[in-house]
Amino acid sequence: MNDRTEPALVAAEAPQPWLGRTQVTALIVACALFMQTLDGTVVATALPAMAKAFGADPVHMNVALTSYLLSLAVFIPASGWMADRFGARTVFRAAIAVFTVGSVLCGAANSLPFLVCARVFQGMGGAMMVPVGRLVLLRTAAKHELVGAMALLSAPALLGPVLGPPLGGFFATYLTWRWIFGINLPIGVLGMVLVTLFVPNVRDPGAAKLDASGMVLSGVSLASLMFGLETTARGIVPEWLSLGTLGLGIVAGALYFWHARRHPAPLLDFGLMRIPTFMVSVAGGSLFRIGVGAVPFLLPLMLQLGFGNSALRSGLITFASSAGAIVMKPATTLALRWFGFRDTLLVNGLLSGATLILCAAFRPMWPAAAIYLVLLVGGFFRSLQFTAYNTIAYADIPQERMSAATSLYATLQQVSLTLGVTAGAASLEVTTALSGRAQPATLDFAIAFAVVGTAALLAAPLSLLMSRGAGAELSGHHLAEGEAD
Repeated sequence: MNDRTEPALVAAEAPQPWLGRTQVTALIVACALFMQTLDGTVVATALPAMAKAFGADPVHMNVALTSYLLSLAVFIPASGWMADRFGARTVFRAAIAVFTVGSVLCGAANSLPFLVCARVFQGMGGAMMVPVGRLVLLRTAAKHELVGAMALLSAPALLGPVLGPPLGGFFATYLTWRWIFGINLPIGVLGMVLVTLFVPNVRDPGAAKLDASGMVLSGVSLASLMFGLETTARGIVPEWLSLGTLGLGIVAGALYFWHARRHPAPLLDFGLMRIPTFMVSVAGGSLFRIGVGAVPFLLPLMLQLGFGNSALRSGLITFASSAGAIVMKPATTLALRWFGFRDTLLVNGLLSGATLILCAAFRPMWPAAAIYLVLLVGGFFRSLQFTAYNTIAYADIPQERMSAATSLYATLQQVSLTLGVTAGAASLEVTTALSGRAQPATLDFAIAFAVVGTAALLAAPLSLLMSRGAGAELSGHHLAEGEAD
């Protein structure tokens, strides 16, 4: 689909050599990712307080979440082209600025329509911020540094959703909901300064023209599909509207695939799926994220509605999974060097899925220490799995197609995380409705965890589609003679 020959990539303003530059770049990008993931979860906890301030129905406040997600879906595909055209540092810094200004506008909102517009603007920055930041890292890190860099990068993805609920609850209860947006201001300003000082302005002077038709079709498709999935699971709009937008999304998606097969440089290049390591990371990683993406939604609800815990206590319990993720970081490089990507993704994927399904066995009478242990171990395994998927995806991508790969990967990553929340919510609604209960009980949450845990479990065998030596240049894993396949 995209066989054109690209000019060599250049750095517009090559930085001076800097000790540990890859690690510094990874931490800067990680801070941006943390800011985005924290924002996405902290808002949900404060929605009732925001509804009261606006005099709005709390159910209708869901639009504050979906408007941001829709903005991400529309603008993420263009992130790679923007970085190639204007320079990765320039776009990354501008994205942080847009996200930060959007946060300030959200905090100043005095009505729901104003908030929705501010969230859409904020989403434009978020859509460019993380994919372009990852692109900077991929183009500046040596291959032997990539595993460690991705380990630093993936920690916020697990930490942000866990810290968000208790932090949002604290601000909404003891201060004001406006603080949940204000915390992004100092982080954003610091991020822009650090990007200016340490991030190279990598660009591609031979970048093709923007695929405008592809952007329209992909934007309509992704926005319609995500809106339909969100509203179908939660029942906040008429059923015909949800089904209609899903139908529109499917039609626009089919038209995009037809368009992409004929375009020399499509906005989302699905031809990259022919590369085995990228295909396994996308397909397996999407299934895995569907399972894991439901955890920040299901676990706090189960602890509060099912077990009767307070919001603060449930937030402190869910923190255990992020603690497990942090513990895993030093061991990631060692595990991949010993076992390689394929075997790690297979065995660790099965363990990750099993610990997720084990959450279905949680009951109010369980000792807190036992729940902490399961969540700690589960976070440990999931952290390794995220890092492995995020790294092997780019093992065999040519440099001239790296922008296209990051755009496609980030887009499908966002869709799969949304599907995780949708799957968890749909499972809860179905089982609750069949039981005739007004709100979910412990058994309903158990079934939901079993459903999403199974999705994560099914991702593991897909790693067998790679050779055993896949990504050896990244991990440093050396096979014994005769073990190449």
